[in-house]
Amino acid sequence: MPSVLVVDDQFLIRSGLTALLTAAPGYEVAGEAADGEEAVRLAAETRPDVVLMDIRMPGTDGIAATERIVAARGDDDGGSDGPKVLVLTTFDSDEYVFRALRVGASGFLVKDTPPERLLAAIATVHAGEMLFSPGALRGLIDTYAAPVARASHPGLAALTPREREVLGLVGAGLANADIAERLVLSAATVKTHVHRCMSKLGLSSRAQAVVVAHEFGLAARMP
Repeated sequence: MPSVLVVDDQFLIRSGLTALLTAAPGYEVAGEAADGEEAVRLAAETRPDVVLMDIRMPGTDGIAATERIVAARGDDDGGSDGPKVLVLTTFDSDEYVFRALRVGASGFLVKDTPPERLLAAIATVHAGEMLFSPGALRGLIDTYAAPVARASHPGLAALTPREREVLGLVGAGLANADIAERLVLSAATVKTHVHRCMSKLGLSSRAQAVVVAHEFGLAARMP
């Protein structure tokens, strides 16, 4: 049963999400927060599985709160030792979405998502998966990642050729099972490679790995 911390500065949205989760079998509300600072505090106190995070809030916004929550969890690829962050946004905030993914959010949804899709999204993120299409993230990266595309990352030199290959396929949007089939490896071996990539690069979510793969020209080109 995933426990969920609901973060939104608008009372009606926050209470509506809480009511939905309370009524849904298999979901538990860990708490509510009206701003980013309160979200960070409650995430540390209640240790929810998933944080539904609004981006635009007064004071500490959702991006800063996401970064602090992710940094505190010491998570790895598919791990479960801390909250995963699912960003709630509107259509006019693509740059904010990209910034949230870059600091470790696991995915994003628009606020008018139907209830059944929201519940499914929470379950997906809880399972350690990303929640966005490769095409959607590629569009964000193409638009917002260009200014840092040639920056150096201290962990890249530590990657083995196989780890670079795996990271490139993660960047292309492939799941571990698809990468395993493509490289004729076991899923467990791929997961180990992904974990090592993320550890060497100091990443805490698969979404960050996708962003880094694109920023540094490692993402594989798929037919």
